Amino acid sequence: MEKKKVVIIGGGNIAETVHVPYYQTAKEFEVVAIVGRNAARAQAFAEKHAIPRFYTDADKMYAAEKPDIVSVCTPNSFHYASVMKALENGCHVLCEKPPAISSAEAWDMHQAAKKYNKVLAYNFHNRFAEDVKIIREKAASGMLGDIYVTKVQALRRNGIPGWGYFTNKELQGGGPLIDIGVHMLDAAMYVLGFPAVKKVTAKQFQKIGTKKTSGSFGEWDPEKYEVEDSLFGFIELEGGHLLQIETSFALNIKEDSIMNAEFMGDQAGATLFPAHIYTDEGGELVTLYQKTKADQNCQLKSMAAFVDNCLGKEAMIADGEQGYIIQRIVEALYESAEKGESVSL
Repeated sequence: MEKKKVVIIGGGNIAETVHVPYYQTAKEFEVVAIVGRNAARAQAFAEKHAIPRFYTDADKMYAAEKPDIVSVCTPNSFHYASVMKALENGCHVLCEKPPAISSAEAWDMHQAAKKYNKVLAYNFHNRFAEDVKIIREKAASGMLGDIYVTKVQALRRNGIPGWGYFTNKELQGGGPLIDIGVHMLDAAMYVLGFPAVKKVTAKQFQKIGTKKTSGSFGEWDPEKYEVEDSLFGFIELEGGHLLQIETSFALNIKEDSIMNAEFMGDQAGATLFPAHIYTDEGGELVTLYQKTKADQNCQLKSMAAFVDNCLGKEAMIADGEQGYIIQRIVEALYESAEKGESVSL
């Protein structure tokens, strides 16, 4: 069977540690090129990973390579243009999270994928963990009863990224919410079955990043720190249900990091990582289900689900429509935080 030709757009850490290694170990695929804005860096990336060619001009790449699959691993502000061009050139696309900077862009991407009949998936890898699958299935079976409150946490005590563009609002679209919060938001919404959102209310803070210069994730220039340190939001769902989100790059909490979601139903409660379901009986906590260790292979499962779809096999992916929904919620949370008032969807 002729191998599918793969091109990587953007040569950052996620391309190096996840996308390229996966494609290079899958017999059906061949990574033929890397596209980057900086020629020297693109060339170095290509040489390091034994990729035959590198380009700084995407149009020249598409004309020469005619790829089947494109992985978009650029800063957030470049997702839209990269994904649209790939779809227009007849490629299936896996794009890193978040889908884009705005919900309008995410909607256009979703519509383009439908127009060209191509697979568009976003690498919301947390939803591929076995823990998420278990809680989703148990929730759907009614074990938790009516889940009326969900709490999402994506918190770092001192984890402002000191590399890339994570403190640049124009290129990233925001800070911890759009970077790490979006992962747990997607996982929670997936478990809940993507209920409709009625209204969001949020408050954001910039109290630490403009005062410090370094942390556990490296150094940054406080004068160029443009994004929020933390954001807290309430998302009102259909049926009067509530989803609460807490996310931070820097926050004075006890733990170094918290990445989890908790679901509170009228029959039982659950946490995601590791999967744990519990209830109260006579004032005592009773475990109904417990997984001792969280799934660590969700990145590989996300990649595998995408390529299965590209090969015509059915597999769950974070598709264009769901990507749009998550982007719209993120956009509304930022809008609410900036305006100081609730935003209806």
